[in-house]
Amino acid sequence: MARSKETYGKKEIRNKKAKKRKAKESRRLEKKEQGKSGMDDMIAYVDEHGNISDTPPDLENKEEINIEDIEIGVPKKEFREEDPKKVGTITSYDSLKGYGFIIDDNTRESIFIHRNDCDIEISNGLKVEFLTEKGVKGLKAINVKLPEK
Repeated sequence: MARSKETYGKKEIRNKKAKKRKAKESRRLEKKEQGKSGMDDMIAYVDEHGNISDTPPDLENKEEINIEDIEIGVPKKEFREEDPKKVGTITSYDSLKGYGFIIDDNTRESIFIHRNDCDIEISNGLKVEFLTEKGVKGLKAINVKLPEK
């Protein structure tokens, strides 16, 4: 007896392809029955409360706006003079190398400190008052001294 040339795997592939073809044909027929969607289906309107709706808004309820009242751009930020003196704690200081870091009490930001910018003898854990300036790699503390009480 001769064996069948069609294996189980080949049958499965043939059945899957037939199933896909039927599904595609049914989707095509459904789309054809629905008809073409016009531009009216795609238009959406925004009402006075900002909600999207299918119906156009009433022109009778339309509010007139004076063109001069509209501000274009970002309003200027009020300039606030902030105190340039900052207070912080020296967290790490190497007396041999002569530099360390201060943690600012307000911003919790790490600021570089060098012994040449200090008016006092500094050590770890000391609370100090200082000014900041831009350094090579970031903020740098200058005029470091003990805080006034």
